[in-house]
Formats: sequence, C-alpha cells, structure tokens
Amino acid sequence: MAGRFAPRPARTSTYGGRGVVSGGGVPRQAPAPGKVRVWVPDGPLDVGLVLGPLRRGPGDPTFRATPDGSVWRASLTPAGPGTLRVAVRGGEVRGEAWGPGAEWLLDRLPGLLGADDDPSAFVPRHRLLAVTRHRRPGLRLGRTGLVLESLIPSVLEQKVTAVEAYRAWRLLVRAFGEPAPGPVPDGLCVMPAPRTWALIPSWEWHKAGVDDKRASTVLRAVRVAARLEEAAGMEPAAARARLEVVPGVGPWTSAEVVQRSHGAPDAVTVGDLHLPGIVGFALAGDRDADDEEMLRLLEPYAGQRHRAARLILLSGRVPERRGPRMAPRGYAGF
Repeated sequence: MAGRFAPRPARTSTYGGRGVVSGGGVPRQAPAPGKVRVWVPDGPLDVGLVLGPLRRGPGDPTFRATPDGSVWRASLTPAGPGTLRVAVRGGEVRGEAWGPGAEWLLDRLPGLLGADDDPSAFVPRHRLLAVTRHRRPGLRLGRTGLVLESLIPSVLEQKVTAVEAYRAWRLLVRAFGEPAPGPVPDGLCVMPAPRTWALIPSWEWHKAGVDDKRASTVLRAVRVAARLEEAAGMEPAAARARLEVVPGVGPWTSAEVVQRSHGAPDAVTVGDLHLPGIVGFALAGDRDADDEEMLRLLEPYAGQRHRAARLILLSGRVPERRGPRMAPRGYAGF
C-alpha cells in the first residue's frame, strides 16, 4: 500500500524542446533569451513574400510560420547551428536568434530581407507586371549567404514532383538533422552537416524516395562543401559556374540556388517543366512556350528576369492544366 501514497513523478511540458518541470519537481532553468537585432527597412517589406521561397513545402522542418505572424528558420551557419525568428511590428523588424550561429544570422538579417536588393531597378514593360508590382510593394529578393542549404533541396527537386521532393527533404532532415537551438516551435530542425549527409546509408535515400542519381549529386556536393560555400561571396555568374563544376548540377539547379543564396535578380530558371508555359501565357498568351521563347519574352527585363518571373507567378495569371497532375511514384514500403 505504500506505493499508493508515493508522490507523483514530475510532468514535463515541452515547447520545442524547452523543458519546464511541473507537478512538484524542481523547475529547470528556462533557456536564456536569444540575441536580438531591430532593423528598420527603407521601404515596404512583406516578410512572407521575401522568405517564402526558402520554404520547401508545407512540412519543411527548417522553416515555420506561426499564427502570430513570425517566421522561424533553422540554419547551419559557418559558426554552427542557429535559429532565427523574424517578426515585423509597427514598421520595425525584430530578429531574435539562438545557438552558436545566432550572431552570424543577425549580422545578415537585413540582407536576408532584401536590404541589398533594388526593386526600383525593375521597369515594367507589361501591364500585368506593373499591376502586380503595385499590389505587391513588399516584394524584395533576399539573400541567405548560404549555398548548401539551397543546393541540396534543389537537387532533390530535379525532375520529380514537388510532393516527392518535399517529402524527401522532410524525411532526411528529420532523420539526420538536429533539433534547432532555442525555445522553438516543435519539430524545427537544423539540416545535417556535410559529413552527416555523406554518411547517410543508401537504403535511407531509397526510403526517402531519392534515386541514385540525385543522391550521388548530393554526395559529390557535400564532399566539396567548403568550396561551394565560398561561392556565396562571388558574383552570381561566378557562383553558378562553380556550382556547375559538380556533376549533376546544371543551369536549372544553379539558378535555383543563387536566387536564394545571392538574391540574384537576373537568375531566371531555365529547364523548368512549367515556367516557360507560365511566362509565355502571361506575356504573350502562349501556353506552349519553350525556354527559348521564355528568354525572348523576358529579354526586355535583362538584369531583372528573375524578378519578372516572380511577379508573373504572383500575378495568378497561369494557364489551366490540360491533364491530371503527374502522380508521385510509389516506393516499396511507403
């Protein structure tokens, strides 16, 4: 009967890994508040539009948008893992960061949110783009200053459906990444380090739905991770050239990377399954446009072709699908 009156074990409620002991136990020390930086942009800023391209699907473990309007990102910086929370209040941006990479992330907060971008350099030549820019004044092209965190998911997106690519990224980051530092939303993770990517067993790639070709490209990239990260300090064209030295990384992938790592306004994506038809339909009513025609239509925006493509995508003027979506392929056991 003695056990009947034994004190209950303390219960732990967690919020993103932060433990707070209740039920009579000794409270654990709450995590220290993060480092903070407040920045005032020099014009309209829509954080969702700026950071949205960094999100790899609705279940991306490295990205979270919360109901209070905050955006959380977990990154592997040169200084180590870091978590950044971005919120806008009253025209001010408040960045709060945790972990060894906190200062690195806060130092680059303005650049991440497009401080180095010049939206005024874009001159609309089509009414559709003029109207969309007017409706989306907060669009800026941000730069992360990180290459591998955009390169690996871009490789996973090569020639598969978005659903397949997002699933692969989600499963691999959750399985081999590490919990993001700080009092973060549940499930937020930092992507694996290069050495960890290199040690992922072949069957884990298969379970995530990644074929040998894409897995091999990722493995080749992480072996030269330091050299690739140096590309963040190069001009976009030189950075793309360095990336494309890696077998399996072509113009489509390198453009997708520098759009995010550099905020490159002219890095239009060539080789995409859908983009030429979307651009052709929006600017010329041609839903069958190919890459050559897309580039011809975007020529008036030389230097700003990626921004033009983003505005087209934001306009909502896209052709109706003629057939069913390409179905994701099945994988044994899933």
